[in-house]
Amino acid sequence: MPTTKKPAAPAEKAKPAKVTAAAKKAPPKAAAPKAAAPKTAAPKAAPKAAAPKAAPAAPAAGPTEGAPAPAFSMPASGGRTVSSAALKGKPFLLYFYPKADTPGCTKQACGVQEALPQLGKLGLEIIGVSPDPLPPIEKFAAKYKLTFPLASDADQKVAAAYGTWVEKSMYGKTYMGMERSSFLVDGQGKVVKVWRKVKPEEHAAQVMEAAKTLL
Repeated sequence: MPTTKKPAAPAEKAKPAKVTAAAKKAPPKAAAPKAAAPKTAAPKAAPKAAAPKAAPAAPAAGPTEGAPAPAFSMPASGGRTVSSAALKGKPFLLYFYPKADTPGCTKQACGVQEALPQLGKLGLEIIGVSPDPLPPIEKFAAKYKLTFPLASDADQKVAAAYGTWVEKSMYGKTYMGMERSSFLVDGQGKVVKVWRKVKPEEHAAQVMEAAKTLL
């Protein structure tokens, strides 16, 4: 008789393995917040030292009353040359002005021209001096019919000798320029009167009054 095979018993389903506590993954730990670095106060800027005040300008050098007048020789308007040597034995006025054909200098020069007849009677020679070259000086003399010599001190040597080439200031800037000053010199070549920072409108009258003392 044929043998009949017994049907195989069904395989048992595998039971899922139990997950142990150790096997459970712990939740990731949150990273501890980094301690903020303490802020260091920025060093305070040292207070700026106050700029030192400019020292007052030294008084202008040059001859004082009673001192000998420095020698000079300069080209002048009208093709002339003026010099202390040629004026020896004669009283004269040497007046320094900043620039030809400017308002103050024009007023001063015209005042001297008007007073020239009276000054001539006192035997006084008049010489105007500026740092301008001769061409603008010639135009200035011709424009206002100025007959007395206007000399060109283009290298400022005579101005330096008389202490009239000085430091000036305008709008906060300093520069070198001619100080409006006058020197009355007697026949012996001695300075008898000095005017510093002359007022153009008063100059001729001041010179005329002082020149009377030379008679």
